[in-house]
Amino acid sequence: MLKFYKTDGNAIIEVETLEAGCWVSAIAPTESEISLLESKLNIDRDFIRSALDEEETSRIENEDNQTLIVLDYPVAEKPEVSTSKRKGSRSDDDTISYYTVPMSIILTESNVVTVSLKPNSIVDDFANNVVKNIKTQFKTQFIFCLLLRIAGKYLQYLKQIDKISSYVENHLHKSMKNQEIIQLLDLEKSLVYFSTSLKATETVLEKILRGRVIKLYDEDQDLLEDVLIEVKQAIEMTNIYSNILSNTLDVFASIISNNLNIVMKVLTIITIVMAVPTMVFSFYGMNVHGLPYADNILFPIGLSAVLALLAGIILSKSKFYK
Repeated sequence: MLKFYKTDGNAIIEVETLEAGCWVSAIAPTESEISLLESKLNIDRDFIRSALDEEETSRIENEDNQTLIVLDYPVAEKPEVSTSKRKGSRSDDDTISYYTVPMSIILTESNVVTVSLKPNSIVDDFANNVVKNIKTQFKTQFIFCLLLRIAGKYLQYLKQIDKISSYVENHLHKSMKNQEIIQLLDLEKSLVYFSTSLKATETVLEKILRGRVIKLYDEDQDLLEDVLIEVKQAIEMTNIYSNILSNTLDVFASIISNNLNIVMKVLTIITIVMAVPTMVFSFYGMNVHGLPYADNILFPIGLSAVLALLAGIILSKSKFYK
């Protein structure tokens, strides 16, 4: 799907045809749409296809007065509607999947083209004028605003992951189930995906900052430095949250194991206590001569109760079972 946008006054509006200075948004383009971009803008076909591979790595290339920037952007959605192989949480109705998807930004002499495999919130924010004061005619500034928005999304989703992990931890204190552990493990996997994508993004931004690939103006350089700061902050947050989750998983795995030991201790005490009456009634049920009060059924019952009570008291106070 191809859409063309251009700044009119202080707002971005959709236009019907391709014009100089407009932004072209290609979402899962068909072969005919790829051919149209190739013929109209003289874009390398491989540049357009770069974002259509979910495993495409972040990079920057420059060829024939065209610059290709491939970056991963974060996605948060319900796992049942996710087609990505890299999911970040379990498939319950109340959970959210966090992962990353590549997006290509192609800079030509007259236009900026964004290509992504599926609809994404970054493009929607710009198309719906959520991001203010954007000029599509200023191509490099527009690109850096896109990058800044992507970095902001990483920070937003990292805060969400932190809140979810804190919520799960509160339920994990008294839990002996695997559900919470699995959810924390899925969040940790999401952080690994974020960390990998952010480090690759940082490398690409540092190459751009050198000014050898894209010509930078003073205002553009300041904006790019802001993007780099946001990305570095996201990397630091990802590392911190990942370490916390990793340690939390180890601690709560030990807690669950300890809770299981407590249950086993209680069951062992109950088993030993219940074995005492069984032994008493076994003796009285084998017609053994010489047993006291063999003709009185109340005696073995009382004896069993007393012995079981004494066994329970002794075991409960024993250091081995504390």
